[in-house]
Amino acid sequence: MQFTYCARWWVWTLRGVFAIVFGLLALVMPGLTLALLILLFGIWAFVDGITHLSLALQAEAVHPWIHGLEGLIGMAVGVIAFFYPMATALALVYVIAVWAILTGIARVALSFQLRDLPSREWLIGLSGVLAVIFGLILVWAPEAGATAISFWIGIFALVAGLVFVGLSLRMRRLHRLLTDGL
Repeated sequence: MQFTYCARWWVWTLRGVFAIVFGLLALVMPGLTLALLILLFGIWAFVDGITHLSLALQAEAVHPWIHGLEGLIGMAVGVIAFFYPMATALALVYVIAVWAILTGIARVALSFQLRDLPSREWLIGLSGVLAVIFGLILVWAPEAGATAISFWIGIFALVAGLVFVGLSLRMRRLHRLLTDGL
């Protein structure tokens, strides 16, 4: 089993190379990355909406109006994402901003609840303050936030690609050891 798995080490190399290329493109062209993500999201929402509409139209549908409503919402969101990609990107940034602010406030509150413990609860409070600041920055400059999302996706893809290439080299070495031992 190890032999067969390691014999395909080159698949991990390809996967890693593609991830590295995607990561570099996302870093060099963050606007294009964001546009593609929004397009893919729009396609997914639209297809998901069609799926729910088809469920609503089946004779044995349970609560067809719920599926129908969800289908119409999904299709509408897909159309909005396709025809108004910048509005979709900004909406995503605002959702992330609200999430960061609310979770940041919760962390600060938690740190005050834990203040009597002889531990490092102040780090929880600090992380909360940083989350609130991050959220406020996104609200203040949402366009920069949209670009930052693409940037972080690029960083993730680049690191994952390097890990995959490293894994493929280890698998190749193991494959050679197993091949020579047979």
